[in-house]
Amino acid sequence: MTDESPTAVTEAWRDYGRANLPAPLAAALSAFADQGYHGTSVREIAARAGLSVPGLYHHYPSKQSMLQGLLERTMSDLLWRTESAIAAAGDDPVDQFDAVVEALLQFHIHRREQAFIGSTEIRSLDADYRRIYTGQRRHQQTMVDEVVRAGVAAGVFVTGVPEDTGRAITTMCVGVSTWYKPDGRLSPEEIVLRFRRIARDTAGYVGPPRD
Repeated sequence: MTDESPTAVTEAWRDYGRANLPAPLAAALSAFADQGYHGTSVREIAARAGLSVPGLYHHYPSKQSMLQGLLERTMSDLLWRTESAIAAAGDDPVDQFDAVVEALLQFHIHRREQAFIGSTEIRSLDADYRRIYTGQRRHQQTMVDEVVRAGVAAGVFVTGVPEDTGRAITTMCVGVSTWYKPDGRLSPEEIVLRFRRIARDTAGYVGPPRD
């Protein structure tokens, strides 16, 4: 398959508009990103949402429910984009690998606040929901690990530690949410092209040159 730039084909998983969160969750996201979960009061979230505290509780009964609501939306968005990217890539393991890496990078560029909260506030989740959430994160990581293993089996990647390689690649992609700036020196397209090459190098790619 010809290696195309990330913008050459428009597919649903690549399409990022506004996150379109309900006002209480948009306000919670803004406050958590600015002050952290424990540093944010319900009154602060209500003020940012333009609601009274009772009005906010009508939609979400607690600050914890708002955090959980945010993370549910974050993970469902990331998982369907990753699954869709793999399905659209076809059977070639390198195309699948590139698609997974791009899906992770695009998500952590375009949904960086949600991704940042999703990584930093796991400790703030109630135990019951933490198990659900970490299970979803494991599923996401499994998809990365599987495409690395498939590449090793096909002889196009030579890493001897596929699972560790998968975790290293995920960590690199997740880290984009901590430093990407819309007015920074690299555009989203440049980040995808550059870091996709880095990811292939990390996995020990030995196939023909690709962009």
